[in-house]
Amino acid sequence: MHSTGEVMGVGRTFGEAYAKAMTGAGLELPTEGTAFISVNDSDKGQAALLARRLARLGFRLTATVGTAARLREVGLEVESVFKVNEGRPNIADKIRLGEIALVINTPLGRASHFDEQAIRRASLQFNVPCVTTMTGAQAIVEAIAARAQTEVSVVSLQELHAKKEVMSAE
Repeated sequence: MHSTGEVMGVGRTFGEAYAKAMTGAGLELPTEGTAFISVNDSDKGQAALLARRLARLGFRLTATVGTAARLREVGLEVESVFKVNEGRPNIADKIRLGEIALVINTPLGRASHFDEQAIRRASLQFNVPCVTTMTGAQAIVEAIAARAQTEVSVVSLQELHAKKEVMSAE
């Protein structure tokens, strides 16, 4: 039998449970810093909502030109950054320099393939959380928000089940 490295988190909210699961998987979520956002056109509306929430949590925002324009349209302060093939310093450089705490990138099509690979590689190499779907982005923002609001508590599965048995016996 081969382990798949699966983890689980239990919490009062989805965000709390997801934050605990991420910690269990060895990925510490940022509580501050700069969030990089680059999404395809169909995701820009939802990205604006998530960016607003990240800004409220104290994150600075940086984005590629198209995404930055959309975020500015809704009143957010955002810095623009080059795509990997547009010049330097680009987003991969900023990740390597430790200037990026979180990556939200939903590439679409062949044109974004080169950037996608470079961003993922840099994120993995420098232990920066990187999500590539809006569902994943929503989950990670929920987890970051939960971390900001709730002190993390650890309960073993044995303790959790013992509590359930006591409650059902009452």
